[in-house]
This record gives sequence, structure tokens and C-alpha cells, in this order.
Amino acid sequence: MTPSIQLWRRLVPAYAAGYFLSYGLRSINAVIAPELMRDLGITSTGLGLLTSTYFLAFGLFQLPLGLLLDRFGPRRVEAALLLVAAAGCALFGLGTTLASLVVARALIGLGVSACLMASFKAFSQWASVERLPALTATIMIAGSMGALSASVPAETALPLLGWRGIFHLFALLLAVTAGLVITLPDHPDGGHRETLREQVRTLGRIFSNRVFWRFAPQGCLTSGGFMAIQGLWAVPWMMEVNGASRAGAAGVLFLMGSAMLTGYLFIATCTSWLMRRGIKPMMLLTGGLAIALLVELAIVMNLAQPGLLWPLLGLSFSLSTLAYSQLSAAFPVAHSGRVNTAFNLMMFAGAFGLQWGIGAAVETFAAGGMSRAEAFRLTFTGLLAAQGLAFGWFLLPAKPLAWSGADTISASS
Repeated sequence: MTPSIQLWRRLVPAYAAGYFLSYGLRSINAVIAPELMRDLGITSTGLGLLTSTYFLAFGLFQLPLGLLLDRFGPRRVEAALLLVAAAGCALFGLGTTLASLVVARALIGLGVSACLMASFKAFSQWASVERLPALTATIMIAGSMGALSASVPAETALPLLGWRGIFHLFALLLAVTAGLVITLPDHPDGGHRETLREQVRTLGRIFSNRVFWRFAPQGCLTSGGFMAIQGLWAVPWMMEVNGASRAGAAGVLFLMGSAMLTGYLFIATCTSWLMRRGIKPMMLLTGGLAIALLVELAIVMNLAQPGLLWPLLGLSFSLSTLAYSQLSAAFPVAHSGRVNTAFNLMMFAGAFGLQWGIGAAVETFAAGGMSRAEAFRLTFTGLLAAQGLAFGWFLLPAKPLAWSGADTISASS
């Protein structure tokens, strides 16, 4: 069945709106961090725990999410979860203690956990294989715009609405988006429904595959580390280390989001052209990760202005989204959803641990007599060293375990 233009005009904006809000909520605490710390007396460690709870709830739900998407379809699952996120935002806006905000943040992370994977599932049902890269890029562009909304626009709205008002606005927008998603049609062919035993067996084979573990460490430490920094610690770094104002740091965050948007547009429009000239997506992924690590080193060493380095970091990390397609290529197509959610689990587990751990490390080093700028530098240097080891492991080639029968396909090279 070929979907009509009218259906695409409903399908794409609805799922794009969900991911827009998801990414905005992922990054918003970076701008409102000073208000949260001042109004509620939260330390850097507490702020790291609070913000990273989003990643913990998001990541822990990835494996059950794959089964739910197959069982009930993307529209039902995402609409229900968006309402959970709306409730979390409303609770966050009303919270008066760190504990209540942590619970609210966890509900937000759980509620938006399907936004990207549900769109992938829906597009795979309705679209041809040739159209999937462009549709995937469209969703990632929506996410970039969400990140942009959590920079200068959020900083501008903060004096008008306050951080509580911003979260109440998010709650309203999430509820509206849930209404849009639930009105979408189900695909008439439905989906393949595995038993729970089959699901567990498939996950076991994914997690025991050498190719998966080639990608997983860099997803956890490098991509997860970038998510942790972009979502919280970029603005405190620029204020504490570079002496920037909050408005100036938010402006750099906006430029970084704009650079990521440029990267996604590049992937959407130039990947096929480059492949015809012998430049494969794996080469782009590897090059992007290498450049990102060099830029992080330049940031730690303060080799250039933040307005140059941070956007370059966002541009190079935008290429890391190619990991989804390159990892999935080593597995049967029927298992691609579970491969992606398993990889998401590793990234968000890393983002949770690192976002919390960065705050704890900075507090520990500062308590030992370091200035906060020195504490940030030492913490980021340790993270960069771990990311370098993960990148070295990623460079090692891997041969996947064989998949039996007609499901067997060749590995990504």
C-alpha cells in the first residue's frame, strides 16, 4: 500500500513534533541550571543526578520499548508515553524538592523514550527502503531544532515564564502532540509479533555479537558523553572555565545546535553522492568521531574561542547518527529495531552515568582545593581519555556471529 501525500503530511509532522520536544527537554536544564541551583539549593552533584535521571529512565525502557512497538504499533505506544511525559513536565513545574524533581525528570525521560524509535518503526512500515534515509534525516533535523529551542529561545523566555512556566508549556505541547499522534492510522499489514521467549533469545544474540560490542563502547562513552555535555555541562563549562555570561553561553549552545542541523542536512543530501565516489558511511562515521575527539582536546586546552570550537564539536558529532545504519547492517533486517534500541540503551546508560559523574567529579576536585575551572578541566580530560580508548576499540574490525537461515546478511565493513 502506497501512502497518500495527505497521510505523509500528517505522519511526518506528528512524529517530528514528538522528537522536537524530546530533544528540547533533554537539553533544557543546561540553560536553567543556575535557577535550579539557586531556587532549590541544589549542588553540582545534585544537578547532575537530576538531569541525568532523564537518560536513566529513557535508557532502561529501550528494550521493553522494542517489544511494545512490535506488539501495539508506534502510534499507540508514543501517544501513551507522551502523556506520561506531559505529566512529568507538570510535576517538574510544581516541584519544590530535589526528590520530587528527580521523579518528574524520570517520568519525562520515560515519556519521550519512544519518540525516535517510534518514528523509525512507523517510517519502516509506510515507506520504501529508498525513502528511509531522507525520513530519518527529517526526524534528526527536528531534534536539532528542539536543541536550538533549549538555547537562546529558552534563555529569552526564562525571565517571562520562569523555569516552572517553561515546563508547564512543555506539558501542554506534549499533550497536544499526543493527540496528533493518536489520530494517525495503523499500517494495514500490522507487524510481526514475537513471543517473549523469541524476544529474549534475539536480544541475547544481539548482546553476544562482536559487532555490537565494536559499536557499544563508543556509543556509551563518546556519543553518551556528548549527550551529557550538551544536555547540561556545556553551559556551566563556558561560564566557569571561559568566563562567559549565561546569555553568551546559551548563544554558543545555539550555534552548536545549528551546526548539528547542518550536519544532518549534509547526511540527508550528500551521503549517496559520496558513496558513488567511494566514500562510505563508515568512513564518515569514523572521521566524524576522530574530529570530535580532537575538538574536545582543543576545548580542554582552550586553543580557540568557544564560539568556534563548540559548534565544530556539534557538527562532527552529527555524523555519529550514522552508527545506527552501520550497526544495523550487520544484523538481519527483522531485528533492526531491537538492535537500535539495544544501542540506544548503551548510549543513554553512558549519558546518565557521565552526566551525574561529571557533576560529582567536579564537586570532589573542588572540595579538594581546586578551582572550579581546574576541576572542570581535569574531569573533561578524564572523559576524553576514556573516549579515546573506546575509539581505538571501535577501529578494530569485527566479524559478526552467523545468523541462521534466510535471515543471514553480510556484516558492515
